[in-house]
Amino acid sequence: MQYQGVLTKMETEFSNPINYYLVFETDFINVNQLLNKTLKISFVKYQCLNCGLDKPIYRQGFCKSCFFDIPQAADWIMRPELSTAHLDKEDRDLEYEKKVQLQPHIVYLANSSNVKVGVTRKSQVPTRWIDQGAHEAIEIVEVPNRYIAGITEVALKSHVADKTNWRKMLKNDIEDENLVHWRERLKDYIPDEAKDYYIANNSETNINFPVLKYPQKPSSLNLLKAKEFEGKLVGIKGQYFIFEDQTVFNIRANEGLVVSIAIN
Repeated sequence: MQYQGVLTKMETEFSNPINYYLVFETDFINVNQLLNKTLKISFVKYQCLNCGLDKPIYRQGFCKSCFFDIPQAADWIMRPELSTAHLDKEDRDLEYEKKVQLQPHIVYLANSSNVKVGVTRKSQVPTRWIDQGAHEAIEIVEVPNRYIAGITEVALKSHVADKTNWRKMLKNDIEDENLVHWRERLKDYIPDEAKDYYIANNSETNINFPVLKYPQKPSSLNLLKAKEFEGKLVGIKGQYFIFEDQTVFNIRANEGLVVSIAIN
């Protein structure tokens, strides 16, 4: 059986364990059903997720010209504190920016390799936590726009991490933490603009991933360099494929690549 399509972030379904799906233009693959099967992944060409052209991908699935032009790749995407739609001030496309920025956002704690703080739209809970490979997470505040979420994250980054160690996450070298205690410990550092939005009475969300075997020394696959790779799939965590030989493949980092996937 063989499939071909442009890679985009895997779709997920919150279940025990998480269900993963690769969505191509003409195919829909339940990745969980591929566990313990041998996959051959081959690079075919590029396809920018915006313009659709066969141009080298620069970042986030976009070619270089699109990355520096479209609102989906603006600085406020990665740095929410730079959001300006609440001021009616345009960055690249005010209509798009209002649509995305002026909706409820969550500042959360997630534990994947360590406890970290992050921001996501409310509509992306728990998808964002799944994509990060977090085995537990909890909301801290729910605010009305992206800017307030961003300045809250900046304030809390001085007291808790904001990055995930992907190797530690994939090795499952993790410890369970009491995120309720973490949330209460960080409460005093929430900026004044967000204090009224503090969530005092919630519990952790726990996440279980479909992994048969964790790698002890994960090695990242560079498909552009290798052109093709073959191995037995033994796990899916975050946005990674985990193979029996400890090779791991980050689907999210390879968005915009057209690949063929043969299943044996």
